[in-house]
Order: sequence, then structure tokens, then C-alpha cells
Amino acid sequence: MQESMGTRWKGKAAEATSLADPMSKIVSRLQSSLIESNSHGILSGCSVLLAAHPEQLEILNQACFGRPIITTEKDKQWFQLCLEEAFYLCYVMKCIKIVGGNNCLMDDTELWQYMASKKDCFPVLFKAYSHLRMKNWVVRAGSQYGVDFVAYRHHPALVHSEYAVLVISEEDGDANGRLRVWSDFNCTLRLCGSVAKTLLVLFISKNGDNRDVTPSCVENYNVEERIISRWIPEQSRENQGIEHKKSFKSQT
Repeated sequence: MQESMGTRWKGKAAEATSLADPMSKIVSRLQSSLIESNSHGILSGCSVLLAAHPEQLEILNQACFGRPIITTEKDKQWFQLCLEEAFYLCYVMKCIKIVGGNNCLMDDTELWQYMASKKDCFPVLFKAYSHLRMKNWVVRAGSQYGVDFVAYRHHPALVHSEYAVLVISEEDGDANGRLRVWSDFNCTLRLCGSVAKTLLVLFISKNGDNRDVTPSCVENYNVEERIISRWIPEQSRENQGIEHKKSFKSQT
């Protein structure tokens, strides 16, 4: 993930603020806080509700996990986590536990199977989410831009999202039928360009036993990153050279 349309910071001090408190340290503080408080999430359909103590509100917001829910409770704040966020906190960071509908703790395999049954392509989406999160990108839903995720270099209050992320499974051939013809590429790239984002396609390929229905199967997934951009003929080297010569002649 080297090439992009560039980082667009929100304000002159935003970049310095992000460097002073990098996302890796913020997430580490969140992990310690959730472990210390023995935090539990509650399954609720296609999301997980996490009760946060007042002192955890700021760090959850800083780390960009979940979205706060407005309630009348004064002693705690509830956060709604998407399935990828919840499983990342539970399985990768091991800082929360999740309770099912019967008020019993769910183990990793039970939780994985539940989430896979609730969301199409959950395994590959989770692999993509965790791939970006472990690189310290802030990952948010990208449905408003017609993609799976958007990736921020730091907190959205400090910087605009840099990448629009599409996740494609090599085995499934992209169940959603995206990017199958050149017109799909053209439309997606034009949309990304209009909102100043670089299109990042994550190709997920599976190795090993594809019948594995436990979260350990994710370890056998490979992620290939591809940045896709429009080729603009006017910016080709030959045309630039011709324009440069014309400009030089006009000045002599």
C-alpha cells in the first residue's frame, strides 16, 4: 500500500497529532483497558453490543472500534460493533468475550460459525479487515462508496480516508459480481476519483482444507494487494514530452 492519491489531513496540526499518538499505541491502550475490565459483548443479530465504562469511552472512540448508541443509562455507554470488529477484538486481540442468546459465553469456533451464518463472505471480509487493522489502518464500512471498507491512516477526525477497499475471493470468483467487466472498473474508479480515494483491491486466496469451519482457517488465507488507477493518456511520457517542446518553442 505505497501508492495512493495522497494523505489529506484535516487541519495543520493533524499530522503532528497523529505522529505524537500513533494508532498502534491507542489500540494497545484499548486492549489493556478491555482486558483489565473483563469486558463482555452481547450478540445482537448482525452486530455485537459492548458495554463501556465512562473511562473507556474516549479510548474506544480514539481507536475507532464500534459506534456509540444513545441510551438513558448514565453509568455506562453501549457501543455497536460490526461482526468483523467484534471478532477481531475477541479472537485476534483477545480482549473481550462474547455472550450468545442463551447468556452463555461462546468459544471462538461457535462465534465464527454464527457470524459466518449471518453474513455472506464473512471469512474473507474478516481476513481483509484484520489484514488492514494489523497494519494499523483504521477500517470503517464503505457501503456509502460502493466498496467493502474505507481505510484511514489515523482517526477520521484527523484525516480523510485514503483507500476505498474492495475484497474479492479468488475461490468464490467475487460473489457480488463486481469488477467482472471493464465498465465496472471504470465506474468504480470514477467514483473513487470523485471522492479523492484510491481503489485498493484485496484478493483473498485460500490454501489448505477449504472445509475447515473454525477460525484457524484464516491462517491459510493469503492476501494480495492491488492498487488500481485510471490511465490518463494526456499524462503519458510521450505526450508530456511533446507538450514540453511546444512550450519551449513558444518561449523562444
